[in-house]
Amino acid sequence: MSRSIIISCALTGGGDTTALSPHVPVTPEQIANEALAARAAGASIVHIHVRDPETGKPSRETALYAEVVRRIRNSGSDVLINLTTGAGGRYIPDDTDPNRNAIDGMASPEDRMAHVLELRPDICSLDIGTMNFSKYAFLNLPSHVERMAAAIREAGVKPELEVFDLGHAAFARHLCERGLFADPPWLQLCLGIPWGAPASTESMQALKNMVPEGSQWSAFGISRHQFPMAAQAVLLGGHVRVGLEDNLYLSRGQLSPGNAPMVERAARIIGELDAEVATPAQAREILHIG
Repeated sequence: MSRSIIISCALTGGGDTTALSPHVPVTPEQIANEALAARAAGASIVHIHVRDPETGKPSRETALYAEVVRRIRNSGSDVLINLTTGAGGRYIPDDTDPNRNAIDGMASPEDRMAHVLELRPDICSLDIGTMNFSKYAFLNLPSHVERMAAAIREAGVKPELEVFDLGHAAFARHLCERGLFADPPWLQLCLGIPWGAPASTESMQALKNMVPEGSQWSAFGISRHQFPMAAQAVLLGGHVRVGLEDNLYLSRGQLSPGNAPMVERAARIIGELDAEVATPAQAREILHIG
């Protein structure tokens, strides 16, 4: 039998991309509609950030998450909902006072996951490590990660461990060995983000080699690496993620008109590699999500 591959679709992200493409969803209604379109195209999981409907800038407002989740659930869709907890970790030292953040980007671990504890999605992201993330520092202290991991498990939500580099993979392995996560742990290998692991076969293989035994893992590459890394993940035994959070283009010079065409292309790649696209029910079975 062919292997069932989970497609996750990252719908909008928290980057400043709305000015680069008119197809990036902004309002809760747009984000929910993109989730349903991605499910129809073959995605089992939708990864959700929210944005200020007026400005398009990233937001942490629980009310916005609640509207997106309500719209998806009220539709009757069986897609698994994955809410981010990444917002609230950005730090840029102020030029005149390095002890002060120059942007409104930091939040406590509890604030970063307030919407998760209220809405109880199937999955939520859990960023494992600190790194230089493009032009800012992305701070995820070990003690904060452990606090969030304990609260997520208590809430009955499946954490998706976001791994951006080998050190993150080592820390994820350490936490798994300590039994912080219900089996099977679920890791997302994130490739091509400046300045984490590059989007290459060698990087993915190295990170894959660090995945704890008995875990499930997925991977993605950003920008032009999205679909090559999707194919590489299938070949190395993982699952895949695509979507407008990671890449705006369906092919060179062609903006994707939404998330669904990206999911459709990923599904074609999976089929060409003699695997099959997992249904949400199969994804739940693979990840042991009730």
